[in-house]
Amino acid sequence: MSARRSLSALIFAFLLVYVSLAQTHDETGEPAPRFHAKTTTGELYDNKSIKGKIVLFEFWTTWCKYCEGESRLVDDIAQEFKNKDLIVLAVDVLESDRTVMKYLADHPRTVPIVLTKDTNLAAMYNAQVYPIYVVIDRAGKIAGEQRGAAGDRGIRRMLRRAGLDDD
Repeated sequence: MSARRSLSALIFAFLLVYVSLAQTHDETGEPAPRFHAKTTTGELYDNKSIKGKIVLFEFWTTWCKYCEGESRLVDDIAQEFKNKDLIVLAVDVLESDRTVMKYLADHPRTVPIVLTKDTNLAAMYNAQVYPIYVVIDRAGKIAGEQRGAAGDRGIRRMLRRAGLDDD
């Protein structure tokens, strides 16, 4: 009976690892899913409007300290590459408009902000741990993903993979 329990436990552990890996599978090189997004200022984005541009999606929340720590970095990168066809969209996930707007009053951002109710992006990229970064290349393919803080080097590495030169 003990051997049977050990085998069952081993199979169960294998299945947990398999399911976990399947859910976090790297989508690099795959076409970006069809999306729509509306910023808090009313700008509309979708696959057609970003064609030929490089896009950085930053998924964040107001309570995430790593997100707060990297927000200035993301804003600075957006400013640095604004003339090189980089679009940055900061997608707040699952928080009320009021919460986000109050937070932004105290922590202003320079990149366009998208709220969960105005996009399907958070569900498409399984945004559950923050921050999450996704970079789409000019051909509309996923060039890189980072779950968790990426830092300057990590974000720039994904942008280079998408074809953005930082010279």
